[in-house]
Amino acid sequence: MSKREKPARPKAALPRGLRDAAGEEVRATRRMLDAVGAVYESYGFEPLMTPVLEYTEALGKFLPDQDRPNEGVFSLQDDDEQWLSLRYDLTAPLARYVAENFDVLPKPFRRYQWGPVWRNEKPGPGRYREFLQIDADTVGTANPAADAEMCMLAADALEAVGIARGDYVIKVSSRKVLEGLRESLAKATPITDDQWLAALRSADKLDRLGSDAVQRLLTVGREDESGDFTKGAGLTSGQADNVMRLLGFSHEVVKGYRRDPLLRPEEEGNSGWIKWLSERVNLGPTGEKGVGELEQIADLVQSSGYADDQIAIDPTIVRGLEYYTGPVFEAELTFEITDYDGRPVRFGSVGGGGRYDGLVSRFRGEPVPATGFSVGVSRLYAALEHLGRHAARRTPGPVVILAMDRDAQAGYQAMARELRQAGIRAEVYLGASGMKAQMKYADRRGAPAVVIEGSVERGEGMVTVKDLIEGERLSGTIEGREEWTAARPAQEKVRRADMVATVAAYLARHGFSPGARA
Repeated sequence: MSKREKPARPKAALPRGLRDAAGEEVRATRRMLDAVGAVYESYGFEPLMTPVLEYTEALGKFLPDQDRPNEGVFSLQDDDEQWLSLRYDLTAPLARYVAENFDVLPKPFRRYQWGPVWRNEKPGPGRYREFLQIDADTVGTANPAADAEMCMLAADALEAVGIARGDYVIKVSSRKVLEGLRESLAKATPITDDQWLAALRSADKLDRLGSDAVQRLLTVGREDESGDFTKGAGLTSGQADNVMRLLGFSHEVVKGYRRDPLLRPEEEGNSGWIKWLSERVNLGPTGEKGVGELEQIADLVQSSGYADDQIAIDPTIVRGLEYYTGPVFEAELTFEITDYDGRPVRFGSVGGGGRYDGLVSRFRGEPVPATGFSVGVSRLYAALEHLGRHAARRTPGPVVILAMDRDAQAGYQAMARELRQAGIRAEVYLGASGMKAQMKYADRRGAPAVVIEGSVERGEGMVTVKDLIEGERLSGTIEGREEWTAARPAQEKVRRADMVATVAAYLARHGFSPGARA
């Protein structure tokens, strides 16, 4: 290598679609996971951890909410040429685990799990290739009470992390109702798979485009404000009318499609939806069974003390076309945020789930019903950040013991240990800088206090404890360096034996409890 050539260095950069998390975000995420996990445990669910890699074949073709299942995974070959993939959710590994241990597990089997999952998709704003989920699942029962329990668990989990009642709703629909709708639509005029998929996608745009635009998308198509034309699903007017009724709209000659008053929550709520689906929507046998299951769920959650504004029947929810087989749930946050264009919009979904009776059956060749609910941890973190919940729970940095004398390291470490034993985060400065740089270090660490013991203090059996939070507050009231030096605000010299009590008092003054977990 010539003297002018520089050694090649790797670029310090993350791959697209990945992100780092540090400090308070990690602590806040841990608090969320603890809170949600505690709710899951209170319902009797047991923790389970599965590996991040599974045999690709075992994951199967059940990637939810994607038209091309199994296209969105990260895969590799091991040394015996077996294909492995990073898990894309926590449910497919659960199905493998249950099938592998079926004979020794209690049935129903109730487990919860949290961990990262990966999707090999094009990243974008707020859309990452790696993200955290926390799931709860019940495997081995077809009882609608298990689905009702998932809805109640979801509501309790949101409230446990600080989402107030009125700021969320758990929406409940059913794949069986949708299949029953298709059965009915096909009676008069055949409907292709492409038409059905286009119809469901059109229905999913109801909140964004409105009822009249959805009706056009169901039939002949729609031209938007920019002049772009979207091809319609090609349904007949009668078929489209039945779809619109499923969504809760009746047709008026002058006003077009309007939400029926029976379906306003303040009028009838869940009972109104059950009556509407039973009497006003044409459904095949599968759909009628689905309505019956929704009615059972509604009765169970109501008898358990949950109101219609917490858990609500809503047939507009469409999830996992190839994944779910019965009731489906979506946890939606109803408070408003501002979108990229400055318009007020609902925050939206932070989790969902439903009944999936086909995953374990893939391995065993026999029916094994299952239902579950999953929280998107990153979405929930963003929601709590918007509500200011994280700022209210910020964790102070460690108390820093300044290293004034290199020969006194053993004593400094003893101080740190005493503070830790009292439940106070503490560290000894381990660098080689002077006092000014050490104070700057403590400030960057977010330390609430520093402990100073030089040779003079040590000889007197004393230490100086400086309250950095109070000092920062007082700094705005003191003018000039001389006044600051004379006042030495927010610091006091105390007996070495009183160090822990003094630091604890400082923390309590600012609302921090020694021993409290981050």
